[in-house]
Amino acid sequence: MLRFEEIDRGRIGSVGGKGAHLGELSRIEGVDVPPGFCVTTEAFRRVTAGVPAFEDRLDRLSSVDPDDRDAIAALSAEIREVVATLPVPDDLAAAVTGPVREATAYAVRSSATAEDLPTASFAGQQDTYLNVVGAAAVLDHVRRCWASLFTERAVAYRLRGGVDHRQVRMAVVVQEMVVPDASGVLFTADPVTSNRQVTCVEAVLGLGEALVSGLVNADRFTVRDGAVVDRAIATKQWAVRASAGGGTRRQEVAPQARQAPALTETQVLRLADLGRRIEAHFGCPQDIEWCLTGNDLRIVQTRPITTLFPVPPADDGGAHVYLSVGHQQMMTDALKPLGLSFWQMTTPRPMAEAGGRLFVDATPMLASAAGRQNILEVMGRSDPLMADALRTVLARGDLGGAPSADDGPRAVPPTDPVDPDPAVVDELIARTRASLAVLDREIRTRRGPELLDFIREDLQELRRLLFDPFGHRVFMTAMNAAWWLDEHLREWLGEEGATDTLTQSVPNSVTSEMGLALLDVADVVRPHPEVVEFLRGVIDDGFLDELPRVAGGRAARDAIRGYLDTYGMRCAGEIDITRPRWSEQPTVLVPVLLGHVEHAEPGASRRRFAQGRQEAWEKEQDLLARLRALPGGDRRAAETKTMIDRLRTFIGYREYPKFGMVSRYFRYKQALLREADRLVAEGVLADREDIYYLRFDELCDVVRAGCADRQLLARRREEYRGYQALTPPRVLTSDGEALSGSYRRDDVPAGALAGLAVSAGTVEGRARVVLDMAHADLGTDDILVTAYTDPSWSPVFVTIKALVTEVGGQMTHGAVVAREYGLPAVVGVERATRLIRDGQRIRVNGTSGYVELLS
Repeated sequence: MLRFEEIDRGRIGSVGGKGAHLGELSRIEGVDVPPGFCVTTEAFRRVTAGVPAFEDRLDRLSSVDPDDRDAIAALSAEIREVVATLPVPDDLAAAVTGPVREATAYAVRSSATAEDLPTASFAGQQDTYLNVVGAAAVLDHVRRCWASLFTERAVAYRLRGGVDHRQVRMAVVVQEMVVPDASGVLFTADPVTSNRQVTCVEAVLGLGEALVSGLVNADRFTVRDGAVVDRAIATKQWAVRASAGGGTRRQEVAPQARQAPALTETQVLRLADLGRRIEAHFGCPQDIEWCLTGNDLRIVQTRPITTLFPVPPADDGGAHVYLSVGHQQMMTDALKPLGLSFWQMTTPRPMAEAGGRLFVDATPMLASAAGRQNILEVMGRSDPLMADALRTVLARGDLGGAPSADDGPRAVPPTDPVDPDPAVVDELIARTRASLAVLDREIRTRRGPELLDFIREDLQELRRLLFDPFGHRVFMTAMNAAWWLDEHLREWLGEEGATDTLTQSVPNSVTSEMGLALLDVADVVRPHPEVVEFLRGVIDDGFLDELPRVAGGRAARDAIRGYLDTYGMRCAGEIDITRPRWSEQPTVLVPVLLGHVEHAEPGASRRRFAQGRQEAWEKEQDLLARLRALPGGDRRAAETKTMIDRLRTFIGYREYPKFGMVSRYFRYKQALLREADRLVAEGVLADREDIYYLRFDELCDVVRAGCADRQLLARRREEYRGYQALTPPRVLTSDGEALSGSYRRDDVPAGALAGLAVSAGTVEGRARVVLDMAHADLGTDDILVTAYTDPSWSPVFVTIKALVTEVGGQMTHGAVVAREYGLPAVVGVERATRLIRDGQRIRVNGTSGYVELLS
């Protein structure tokens, strides 16, 4: 047993998150915390240790599928019953009940060691009991709190979060009850917008249980810059009060008090000031529980707000606006530290870091009128939601007034076009292949510090190829031609979406070729039923070695390995060098390959490419004929023909620079993992993947020094798990406000989901909500609905009917490949994977940019 004054935040292992925060709160000057004590985790350990009925069920619980609700419910109920009936030794019972005064009411509250943490609150997963009177009742409710460590919701929460049940212990807070006039919660950052400059207060009459249980609506107050800037007063019919003999009761509010606010403005501002004091002490935004008795404000709990997206650090203290790199790169997942550092070493643009993601500080670009116009124009084309979010920030004047007319970046001048000659692309591709061949020869002999120095130097070659000015001119020639065609064909012919047809089956598109090539692998597999059956049972990445044991398996293995030799460096989220590549995890491709075997006909890749090329040619001839019939038609047709030639000759190269980058990344990764294996063998690292949690410079230091900071590695792993649960915003301000933007359109049918049209056509089909390509079991009537698609998803595109994503733009990889395949696509559909049900019938309008829900 520890009194609050004996506890600080370093005692989480003994008193849990809630207990540690209460102890820390009691140390802050001017913060009134009702007195109490904690029954430590040692008491829980003593009662449960070595109990066979407990240990056996805990073993079984650890192996339960997180999605098996019935098994979770049954096992968690059994464990609760075991814990709730365990005997408490006399000395332990005496220690727990010793401080309890018979005439005093207490709140008995669970405090797990995996609760109220900076990266996961686990709020509401265990139980709290109010107005508990008497030593025997307190001891009984302590036992109930122990049992609540295994509520169904707590067990499921831990399973989903990857938290080991055996590593979680339960402490119990026993705190003198406050009988409040009003109570509620206080957020020192807006929980909706994430703005750190805003304080939000929610208040109800009586005990806060009325708010937590949903019995009543709360009064809501918003405070900014020392003033209440918004309020919403609820009608109060009920309040929860403490009962004289213990427990709580519901009480009807007197009619004359139902419309009155629960707090005065002065009390709201006092609360906001207290909140800022507590936030400053803990060093991060807080979710605070408070009670008001008379005019006394008492704090009964605080925890970090874990749902806020972190803010990139800024040294100047000024207002900044950050744009998400992940939304432009089709990779909004968190990156591991090594992945972050490699991307930062790759790009020439300085990037801020927050929440395991990268952001571009757009503030300098927004400092001038020309800069604002340029960035809004570019964003308007590529990501209208990001452009709208930026306009919201600019309209509010958050950056400090009007932009300069003279300072800052100028609008980017048009790129000089390149004459449409296929030999240009052939030469660019040959240059990259030759450079990779040199890398292959030189990297295999490097070890230790020499390897790290070599990679750092070779990154300059990667940058030279990736950002080659002439290569940039080549694909910008195609992109500018696409925009020209969209604008002029709409003006001259009223034609929408013609460019999408014109870009079907273009030459030299490595990403489209990658998708079609897996159809060829399916042609090798399909004639061999034993191979198909074998692949249906694959669960291990070593299956290629076993494949020759079945009839036809050798040919199938060679075809799959040939595919991996060419494209095995790819994977979902491939800009993160730490992500497992197809060559390392070939099972990812098996469901897609089996789908091709089932749904495609032999020779499908050649027929599909030929059909797309024919449709593009027919569209070109139709457009040119219609243009020639117009006044000045020969000139218009000639200009259009030039633009079509530029588009079809060069748009395929749009995909190649990234392919070259990912190919280089894979070679770096293979060499670094060989070095990691050496470090593991020497005892420097515990696991080869420890290097993923080091930045490149830190890895260099480890290799040179021959020692690593194990605590740092453990902390980085924990941080990464927390970052994975966060959703990055498109636009983030230095106040912490997360903005997603909106389309503000009036041409979308009622009930439809608005998005960005990137590939023309309208189709109906069955929605398949797929978040992991390894589970992409898709048929020809299926419409893929997913968070984002990068080039690794192109093998899936050859099977499906249409594409819907939450992230994307006109010229992102998924959009480009969808057009090349003639696949209707709508991207940038906010919360599509949550608003569209798996199996639901939907209609995708890739010409106008919306999705209709049909069933």
